[in-house]
Amino acid sequence: MTIHRRRFLTALGAGAAASTAGCARLAGGGGGDGGGGDSGGDDGPAVAGETLTLTTTTSTYDTGLLDAIHGDFEALYGVSVDAVAKGTGAALQAARDGDADVVMVHARGLEDEFMRNGYGVNRRDLMFNDFVIVGPESDPAGIQGMRSATDALTAIASAEASFVSRGDNSGTHTKERNLWEAAGTDPGGDWYQEIGSGMGEALNVATQQGAYTLSDRGTFISQRSAVDLAILVQGPIGDGPEVLANPYGVMAVNPAIHDNANYDLAMAYIGWITSPDTQEAIGDYQVNDEQLFFPEAVSEDPDFQQYVPEGWSSNSSDE
Repeated sequence: MTIHRRRFLTALGAGAAASTAGCARLAGGGGGDGGGGDSGGDDGPAVAGETLTLTTTTSTYDTGLLDAIHGDFEALYGVSVDAVAKGTGAALQAARDGDADVVMVHARGLEDEFMRNGYGVNRRDLMFNDFVIVGPESDPAGIQGMRSATDALTAIASAEASFVSRGDNSGTHTKERNLWEAAGTDPGGDWYQEIGSGMGEALNVATQQGAYTLSDRGTFISQRSAVDLAILVQGPIGDGPEVLANPYGVMAVNPAIHDNANYDLAMAYIGWITSPDTQEAIGDYQVNDEQLFFPEAVSEDPDFQQYVPEGWSSNSSDE
């Protein structure tokens, strides 16, 4: 994925208007203005009063994004959203266990495995930010401004400078493992600490220990005032290496696998969160005057591979 390749469309085209109308029909039943949760009589929302369970990566929750946007969805459909924040691996496992209706995560390889195994359907690209390598301003490994993430990790390992890893099979931890592998380094020893916790805790521990860590930009920005760390290696948003791109996806749990999954409400949610208005709200969300997430669902150049696991057409076709 080239992170600057797609331009978010703020104009609402005819196709998007049709999609929004479909959501309004589910929300508001029959005729009228499609006004959502306040519709009265027998034409009220078919899903009103229900709860959607969303398992999601910690960054979407800890940054405050979901709290900022979910009120509109809840008001439109007359429902509530139970957002359960976990690392990506744990969020997907909860969905495998039948404990979620919809999943929002950021590790495409794990998402593809989830779909290949039949647990997820109707995946959509949602938004992106990027990963950054942060650490103390003293920068004992001398990585500041490096244009290669793997060179930076190699320098940290060579200097045996303290590094904090989330160690929790999250999307961030998955990216970190991939970067170490690409660097040809198997991290270990006293300088490398896996904490088995979320991004906020990793940033706190790194501050306490004067250590480096890999962070998604959104969580770092939202917590920067509380930690004593600086961005030393930028991701592509800061003109750094494309390998640090951090795309997010959303998908419904397959009701053929888990018949308790609220598929109708999950699909309404996916339609809503990928709609032009909500995509604009995601792009407008800021902390300390900085944008945390960049919408990607509405594009002049849509990537149709978003709907299926990588290599699916060649691996599954019998023709």
